[in-house]
Amino acid sequence: MTGPKPSVDRLGRLLNLVPYLLARPGILVSEAAADQGVSEKQLREDLELLWVCGLPGYGPGDLIDMALDGDRVTISHDAGIDRPLKLTQDEALALVVALRMLAETPGTGTRDVIERALAKIENAAGDLADAPVAVKLPANAEKLDRVRAAVEGGHALQMTYYTAARDETTSRVVDPMRVVMVDGRAYMEAWCRRAEAVRMFRVDRIDAFTELDEPSAPPPAAVPQDVTDGVFRPTADLPLVTLRIGRHSRWITEYYPVEDIRREGTGEEWVVTMRVTDLGWAQRLLLGLGPDVIVVGPPELLDRIRAQAAAALDQYSSPAG
Repeated sequence: MTGPKPSVDRLGRLLNLVPYLLARPGILVSEAAADQGVSEKQLREDLELLWVCGLPGYGPGDLIDMALDGDRVTISHDAGIDRPLKLTQDEALALVVALRMLAETPGTGTRDVIERALAKIENAAGDLADAPVAVKLPANAEKLDRVRAAVEGGHALQMTYYTAARDETTSRVVDPMRVVMVDGRAYMEAWCRRAEAVRMFRVDRIDAFTELDEPSAPPPAAVPQDVTDGVFRPTADLPLVTLRIGRHSRWITEYYPVEDIRREGTGEEWVVTMRVTDLGWAQRLLLGLGPDVIVVGPPELLDRIRAQAAAALDQYSSPAG
């Protein structure tokens, strides 16, 4: 039985795919898949990923572009990847440092993949990989170790926590249940007495905590969540946001869970619906995405964005004091 290929193999395939397709405009997808040694389905997934790859700026003219006409594909803009890439010394060293850092991250579930990728890059980097660069994450590791020890100690915690969705810091008492790793991040799952529900708290967002004398006592209803598909679990009671997005913002559908995707007109624009935990979070996200994303609803979110945009324009029009 053959398992999925490591991500590093896919990265190498993607880097070579653009120059391969440039040399074969209009090639059949089935033929390209056979040459690359992958299924046609996998190649189409690779092409969808290439569509949102490119140079910093990620605007028109920065991203790889192509024409996928039925069963044939042609690269129309290569974003500078016109030949198989070879890492410079600085790039190789940066990758070595990043992978060493990832390998040092506590609880990383794909350590074997990381070590294989690191071995390949160190081999390609030659003597440069022997540079005296040591990577440690003492702050993150120390905090995670302290949280784990507190959870194992079986006491309730008084903690200060930053909630990114609402951009606020709160103080709360929680009854810890466990520490889990999800998508490379450490979370403490606990019964939150303030919310009267089970919550997942990112360890790196716990600003401070104190162990209380009383024991951790989650109620019988506090059941650990299934985090196989991630921490965020959209439910019908959460706000539903509808967006019209252009090609260069399709990454949203890969990064965030969406409920529906509908292509409009020629298919260049997609109408996407997604649940969000908080409209304030959605407001901050969408204000940073630029004109390639248009908010369709709900009306409250549109009003929030208009008001903040108008306030920003007022600041620009006001004379400097």
